[in-house]
Amino acid sequence: MRNINTKEYYSYYFHQFSLFLLISQFFVPILAIPTDTITPTQPLTKDQTLVSSGQLFELGFFNPGGVNSDKWYVGIWYKEPQDRTFVWVANRANPLSNSPTSVLKLTENGTLLLIDGQTRNSVWSSDQTPANNAVAQLLDSGNFVVRPENDETEQNYTWQSFDYPTDTLLPGMKLGWDSKSGLNRNITSWKTATDPAPGDFTFKINTNGLPEVFLTNKQEIVYRSGAWNGLRFSGVPEMKPTEIISFEFQFTSDEIYYMFELHNKTLYSRLVVNHNVLERYMWIPTNSIWNRFWYAPKDQCDGYTECGMSGICDTNLSPVCKCMVGFKPKNQVAWDLRDGSDGCVRFHKLDCETDSFNILRNMKLPDTTSSFVDKNMNLDECEAMCRKNCSCTAYTNSNISGSGSGCVIWSTELIDMRQYAAAEGGQVLYVRVASSDAAESGGVGSSKTKRVVIAAGITVGIAIVLFGVILYFLSKRRKYQGSIRTKSENKGISERSQELLVNAAIIPSKREFSGETATEEFELPLFDFSTLAMATENFSHATKLGQGGFGCVYKGILVEGQEIAVKRLSKNSGQGVEEFKNELRLIARLQHRNLVRLLGCCVDMEEKMLIYEYLENKSLDSILFNKQKCLLLDWQMRFNIICGIARGLLYLHQDSRFRIIHRDLKASNILLDKDLTPKISDFGMARIFGGDETEGNTKRVVGTYGYMSPEYAMDGLFSVKSDVFSFGVLVLEIVTGKKNRGFYYQNNQLNLLGHAWKLWKEGRGSELLDPSVGETFSPCEVMRCIQVGLLCVQEQAEDRPKMATVVLMLGSESASLPQPKTPGFCLGRRPVDSDSHSTNYEETCTVNQVTVTMIDGR
Repeated sequence: MRNINTKEYYSYYFHQFSLFLLISQFFVPILAIPTDTITPTQPLTKDQTLVSSGQLFELGFFNPGGVNSDKWYVGIWYKEPQDRTFVWVANRANPLSNSPTSVLKLTENGTLLLIDGQTRNSVWSSDQTPANNAVAQLLDSGNFVVRPENDETEQNYTWQSFDYPTDTLLPGMKLGWDSKSGLNRNITSWKTATDPAPGDFTFKINTNGLPEVFLTNKQEIVYRSGAWNGLRFSGVPEMKPTEIISFEFQFTSDEIYYMFELHNKTLYSRLVVNHNVLERYMWIPTNSIWNRFWYAPKDQCDGYTECGMSGICDTNLSPVCKCMVGFKPKNQVAWDLRDGSDGCVRFHKLDCETDSFNILRNMKLPDTTSSFVDKNMNLDECEAMCRKNCSCTAYTNSNISGSGSGCVIWSTELIDMRQYAAAEGGQVLYVRVASSDAAESGGVGSSKTKRVVIAAGITVGIAIVLFGVILYFLSKRRKYQGSIRTKSENKGISERSQELLVNAAIIPSKREFSGETATEEFELPLFDFSTLAMATENFSHATKLGQGGFGCVYKGILVEGQEIAVKRLSKNSGQGVEEFKNELRLIARLQHRNLVRLLGCCVDMEEKMLIYEYLENKSLDSILFNKQKCLLLDWQMRFNIICGIARGLLYLHQDSRFRIIHRDLKASNILLDKDLTPKISDFGMARIFGGDETEGNTKRVVGTYGYMSPEYAMDGLFSVKSDVFSFGVLVLEIVTGKKNRGFYYQNNQLNLLGHAWKLWKEGRGSELLDPSVGETFSPCEVMRCIQVGLLCVQEQAEDRPKMATVVLMLGSESASLPQPKTPGFCLGRRPVDSDSHSTNYEETCTVNQVTVTMIDGR
């Protein structure tokens, strides 16, 4: 063997080292990819993965196996558990083909694109603001983010996977709504165990009223967490902060979200929707398994509305359903068979002046979707507001931490209540009951109630004594004869009125309405035709107040000097006859200061007329949309009109003898008296609902476009929520002084609702106020009215508040109102060719991404 000298030795290794450097410079750019980052020049291919810096999470391509083994997805999973527990999927609804050349890339403007290698098409992309010099990074939190290359601050992320969750909520991840981004984050189950496409079950925050979390199955609620009470969700008593985990809930005008944090970094935790159940898991490294330590629904009382309206579910009882004090089962037979779904009904009617409040402890609060919330009130102020509002059914604190604060008020039936054992959780709920029921239950009464009861007893006693004395001294025979004669005369008048109206087919011969009998009298004065002809100067043009499809309205003055308004049905109006009958049947039974008062009617051969109280200032539209007269309406007047209309509509929907849907609420049907007090009029298109009815359907859509709700205009569905939509349009018209129909902004692209929504989103809502209002107004009051108006015109009927909630929102200066969602509004109009001499317009309305075209001849 030849000896190698020192010079040859170093020369040999120098050449070897040079060759290694040359090879390294050639291959390293190809093989070396940062373990947690993608750049525009370094995409992620199918055989590569990203791993977060702490080795906690991994991102890459995967197929779920089973029948979907030929479908590929990009997702994130835990690095350490070997079973690949997935927490996020990018293209869950659009799988990739089984191509080795598929790639996840970052474009130069900072957008992530997932390219199918077979079709070369993008199957998924991130939606974000363009950003230069950006990188995409997988973080140890499990969040996949796009950020500036040299800026790692969270505020500057241009996109993040945490904003687009799939079926899993991780620590630090927000579930809920953000006004700035417009995002409403929720988690939705996989379709099957091997198909990550969106399934039927969704866990989401309901932002209406006092926010709470729902688990839904195809939009139907199956579980409700109860509202956040400052410590926990009222229906999740196990939700207690520890050294390991803590919970956060934010409820502000900018954000509504729930989040949890894990303080022990050696543990993993996740909240996941697994088909029909919501589960929280904890992974302990020493056991190398996932432990399920909470889930819902977990028992019978977790089922939504298990015990129906006004029923309470309690797992410590058998059967589990019970009625509150003052209530009884609605369906006793079903109740005895352990079916409480029909709920409970009151024993005694309420009396606003003497009602008290039953105290229920350890309660999961009732469904808060339609509740009123004011975080600045104390409990005494909350009670006072509830007592003052006869529609209020219950109240409580919105926050039970510390000494308690805030106010929640229900003005609808109470549903989905649950009572826990004393040591478990829940909170106090104060439920309105009749004073006698409160006395039985030891409820919260008032000195006023006691005084009223005592005074009533004394009054009744005195009345009985006086009545006996009167009977003793008066002639029974003479009194009896006079009584018979008077009764006979009155009966004769009533029978003649009844006979005329029945013969004219104005009212039925037997009562149609529930709770009435055929013996009840139709108490309505009849006017002679000659009397009305004289009062209206023979229906002269000089006395004419207005005209509609039904006929004309005239001003009249009776002999005794009383001013009246006479609505005379046109003889040729077939539609008007039906409206006349409908209005007569309805309005004769309604009494409220914000409803126009019917004084009588006239039925004479072919003549049919309704006689109303005369209102000096005519209709709202005649003042509001008149450039000169609108100056009469300062802000306080407008606000009073809005509140008056709301109270009148609440009476129709909730407090009147029957639930009535107006179906044609608009500015021209709001009349103003001499003090500008608003009165709802024209009930020709109104419909009566029975006690259990909540919505109706018709093939004949009547009303006025511009005020019609989307579901009514398109599908003929009407309910109290369709009236709420019309009210919302009215509110925005009153604030702006502009008509929704006929107002178009920016090249005919937006009507009034669209324009109001645009300004609201841009934070410029104050620009909507009518300049003719002047300088004296409350900016907070104006913005509150605009927000209420937008809440009422939301596209989805279930998102709109009920009128009881609207009245509460308008009446509170410090209430925190929910943020409105997109309204149902028309985009614009254009002329349409027509053979007639009139001008026709084609108007395109967008509702639920469906376009409907309406032709309106003018």
